[in-house]
Amino acid sequence: MPKRPDHVLLICSTCKGEDNADALRDELTGQLPDGFAIRTIACMAGCNRPTTVGFQARGKAQYLFGDIQSAQDTQALADFARQYANSTDGWTSASDRPVALFTKTLSRMPRIGGEDAS
Repeated sequence: MPKRPDHVLLICSTCKGEDNADALRDELTGQLPDGFAIRTIACMAGCNRPTTVGFQARGKAQYLFGDIQSAQDTQALADFARQYANSTDGWTSASDRPVALFTKTLSRMPRIGGEDAS
């Protein structure tokens, strides 16, 4: 039985449309480490910096990147996915992330622990 994914890469399907999101999904499929699922999401509020892509995992910081447009950006996302998967808490500094993502980080949100978020 295959292991259930515990990390998620989110791709916005609104700003540039479903075809763009599907193409990016196809490019990333097979490049991500084990344990990653890819989901398309309608609008992640990064509309002025399309295409936006997010990273999530339980107990880890969350990231949103924008201006994902080139094969170099796609490779940087795959490289970051490996870095993110290997991180205990997901926290990375800008200087540790792939260079192509340096100016494309829109947000890094701290992890939500096991405690109630209310």
